[in-house]
Amino acid sequence: MKKFLKSLWILVGALAGVAAAWRLISRRQALPCPAWLGWLVENPLMESGAGRTLDKVDLHPGMRVLDYGSGPGRLTLPAAQRVGPGGEVTAFDMQPAMLSRVQERTSAAGIPNIRLLLGSAGSGSLEQDYYDRALLVTVLGEIPDRQEALDEIFAALKPGGLLSISELLPDPHFQPKATVRRLTTRAGFDELDCTGRPWSYTLLLRKPAAAA
Repeated sequence: MKKFLKSLWILVGALAGVAAAWRLISRRQALPCPAWLGWLVENPLMESGAGRTLDKVDLHPGMRVLDYGSGPGRLTLPAAQRVGPGGEVTAFDMQPAMLSRVQERTSAAGIPNIRLLLGSAGSGSLEQDYYDRALLVTVLGEIPDRQEALDEIFAALKPGGLLSISELLPDPHFQPKATVRRLTTRAGFDELDCTGRPWSYTLLLRKPAAAA
């Protein structure tokens, strides 16, 4: 048992060291989570968190949802199940390997209403006034131009559409509330709700119904 605990603490310390180094580097250059670490979010604990995130954006059958920086599809698949065959979820990511993983999981689950879209933030790949909901979960800090990304999401949402942004420590790209609020206000969003704590929170925002 002592050997096991010692090995466990060594592993925890190593992971903490990697996270600290990654955060230090990411202050100078945004670094997306590599595809080979996708397994970190494919576990029962994270999947249960996905359900709570989706509850807050009030998904209904037939809606179009944008999973911005989808990764391996932790939110993409359950969102697609909620909007049903008459709806659509777009998994948008800059890493082909991440979208390949989404495709694998989609095929295994038999979910037909997921669209894969390869592109970088601000690349102009998204239709305007197209989506009812958008999800941005522990992704914002990975984007080189965060303002450009939020402007793009704003344009892609229909007037009255909702955006959910979640940030969580010890994510090395963690963004504090004040920063996210400043960027989203500049993009034109109205804040509807904020839940959680300073180190783990979700902001719910809306594109004004009168937005052009």
